Amino acid sequence: MSSTELLKRIEHHMTLTASTISETTIDTYLMDMDGVLVHEERLIPGADQFIARLRECGRRFLVLTNNSIYTPRDLAARLHATGLEVPPESIWTSALATAQFLNEQRPGGSAYVIGEAGLTTALHQVGYVLADADPDYVVLGETRAYSLAAITKAIRLVGRGARFIATNPDPTGPSPHGPQPATGAVAALISKATGVEPYYVGKPNPLMMREALRAIDAHSSSTVMIGDRMDTDVVAGIEAGLETVLVLTGMTAKDQVDRYPYRPTWVLDSVADLVDSVRATPVDSAPSPRRSRGRGGAKVLDAEIPVRAAG
Repeated sequence: MSSTELLKRIEHHMTLTASTISETTIDTYLMDMDGVLVHEERLIPGADQFIARLRECGRRFLVLTNNSIYTPRDLAARLHATGLEVPPESIWTSALATAQFLNEQRPGGSAYVIGEAGLTTALHQVGYVLADADPDYVVLGETRAYSLAAITKAIRLVGRGARFIATNPDPTGPSPHGPQPATGAVAALISKATGVEPYYVGKPNPLMMREALRAIDAHSSSTVMIGDRMDTDVVAGIEAGLETVLVLTGMTAKDQVDRYPYRPTWVLDSVADLVDSVRATPVDSAPSPRRSRGRGGAKVLDAEIPVRAAG
């Protein structure tokens, strides 16, 4: 199939979304931050209307981000500066997910941390001690500038038996000057030096999605995941059993969608296209029953463009 034919098929698919999304039972919303609501700390047009509509309709939502640099309060302030009103309790970071995971695995443990305040604060809040001698874990997160000395220390600690955890596998992150190395790239360096692979807690690990669902008392059968990356947001949503929306305001372009072995439920230009599909929460509404999704979570919106899950 030529690239022109592929684009025509995707564009045709996008024209179906307004009605089909409105007809779907969606009660709660999970969404990525960078590339969905903001881009390089600038508001993506229509994102403020979408968030306002969710709040006006009483819909529960959570902003998920693999960014472990900032605390939820920091991120709420940064979003406010762009014109988005998102309370800290509606933000779930890979740092929070990592801290919760470690607390469940080894309560009251210790960790050598490469990261910023978002990660160290989350670990302190669950009772973890930061240590650079015989820690239970080496925890790698995102930072503004990775230190060679800190990476060398991490390599030696992992080599001596510390368990290796990373907040997320993203190899690069956005910056005003273009992509820059992120957690996944530095984790690969440590793994190459030690022969030890990290356990990634953030997206696309379904663990982060399940924790987010529990945080807002949501069911996977009536929740949608909105993201801009096929390799993290969309696949994480699919593996957690959610409907998925790919928006084209971030990392994934139209002609890249068909390169993956899995497909999002819908492809949209931006979250602005979702505003009219958000329905008000009925008074005294009961939790939505789980809907049958068919084998592999497949849903066919159009005879020409089947939407299918991974596999």
